[in-house]
Amino acid sequence: MKVRQILIGLLVFLSWMPVQAQIVHDAEYYVLKMQNGERWQQEDSEITRRLQALRDKYGQPPNIVFLLWDDTAFGAVGFPALQKNFGYSTPNLNKMAAEGINFTRMYSEPSCTPTRAAVLTGRHPVRYGMGAVGMPHEFSGLRAEEVTIAEVLSRAGYATGFFGKGHLGDIEESYLHNQGFDEALFTPMNQITSLFNPQANAVNAVLGMFPEIYPPDPYRLDNPGLVPTGWVMNIEGEKGQPGREWCGTSNECFSKFDPEAERRTIAFIRKNAEANKPFFVAYWPNFLNFMAAFMPKPSVSGLMVADSFPAVDDFAGQLMAELQALGIAENTLFVAMADNGPMVHSPPAGWGMLPMLYRGGKGDFTEGGVRVPAFAWWPGMVQPGQVVGDIIHIADLYTTFARLAGASEYIPTDRVVDGLDQTALLLNGDTHSRRDYVFIYTGNQLGATVKGRYKRHWIGAGEVASSGMPEAYYDLYMDPREEYPQLVPLIYTQGQFNHMVARHRLFKKKYPDVPSGKGIPYTGLANARPETKAIGQRVRAVVEEMPFSIEEYLEFQIPGADKVGDWGH
Repeated sequence: MKVRQILIGLLVFLSWMPVQAQIVHDAEYYVLKMQNGERWQQEDSEITRRLQALRDKYGQPPNIVFLLWDDTAFGAVGFPALQKNFGYSTPNLNKMAAEGINFTRMYSEPSCTPTRAAVLTGRHPVRYGMGAVGMPHEFSGLRAEEVTIAEVLSRAGYATGFFGKGHLGDIEESYLHNQGFDEALFTPMNQITSLFNPQANAVNAVLGMFPEIYPPDPYRLDNPGLVPTGWVMNIEGEKGQPGREWCGTSNECFSKFDPEAERRTIAFIRKNAEANKPFFVAYWPNFLNFMAAFMPKPSVSGLMVADSFPAVDDFAGQLMAELQALGIAENTLFVAMADNGPMVHSPPAGWGMLPMLYRGGKGDFTEGGVRVPAFAWWPGMVQPGQVVGDIIHIADLYTTFARLAGASEYIPTDRVVDGLDQTALLLNGDTHSRRDYVFIYTGNQLGATVKGRYKRHWIGAGEVASSGMPEAYYDLYMDPREEYPQLVPLIYTQGQFNHMVARHRLFKKKYPDVPSGKGIPYTGLANARPETKAIGQRVRAVVEEMPFSIEEYLEFQIPGADKVGDWGH
């Protein structure tokens, strides 16, 4: 009787104990977990044992190095035979692919900003207003309430560094040193700023951006008008400290940025390796300079992308060599990939942005826009020579990095996290993905849904018959370029695709999308130039003349604004 009373009391006590909150994923994950959960649990037990053995050997969790560059088609890197046909080579990245995993179905978001936001937050950017590419002055950016991978890893004791292209907004809360990174050197915008100088205006690469190089315009009433005076090209900063403008806004400063980011990346790795402190470092080069003049040409093809690859490729080789020289290669995961497909829509002349195997490119929801080259290199942990056909999404890196670091408990549980833990795919190889689906957004609109080998377009599906059945279905094995939509052969998938989206949207109803952060651009800079400080002064002066507040002005959602700048929308 006494034992029974004790047991009842224990059960009552346990019923009042808080249950540890679980990471919330999108609906489709639970469909897969229902069918595969038992096998995944067994895999995870072995993975935990292997990671613990690695930690026992090195006395700390693994380091993570993440290289992300721009606008590259799947097949353009990592496949030497293809490169022979296009007049260039990337021997170090090809070696990385050969010595590790070459992912053949790595999905990104369709353009720069969304992809970068997705990997930092583990969430589709449509959920928090980061689905479009911003330009100065943007007055918005990655909101403070998002929990980045840098914040997650920092809580687990990691040193975190970011060096390169951020492109996540121009407001203070979006600065990378305010988003969990201990130290950062980053660009608020993208490579188009390499044209924002009088020299580019003089040759009409931009038009009218520098009125001072023209004769006075007697009809000009508004100054600066449409010119984003005071914009900032580069910012540096440390966690908890004000940011600082770095260098300036000239093309010379643009050219200096990548070499400086490389120098800081290597210094960050060495500093933390010597201190025996686990680290996460992101190096995201600008990669492409619109004003670069290669003389002589580095590649046989002489095209801009091919001529720009040697710098990224050389540094990838330097990173691998440095990790080996420091004796930490076997305790460091190195991931390298592109952020989206090539800019095939109205690219600058002579850039050589080739769509290759898949149709479309930057901004598109077709495979050419979102299936990108990606590699993972981890000697001793990742088996070499793997070509993996599983689906993986860039948001999965967020959750996977957290698992490797022993930091999953710091992932937020009050929102949908789209990224899935793909540690099993890394360590066990082909056929061990936890994902067979992708929702592809363009701006705020769902463009397509992938499920295994099949894909449905939700936008641009052609004329819909009176039956309501569009020719919108594709078998990606049979038609990887998505050129010949099917109806009768794949009509049986219609109901299932509809239910996938219904579940997805019900989750969005349960966890509603929120807007991006809003604010005056480029505040919080200790060395801000007078013209940078003047941005806020102008905004306040203008709004004082209007019948609304600054808050109303900044928070107003411009209809259709998310479609501007997304090539291929």
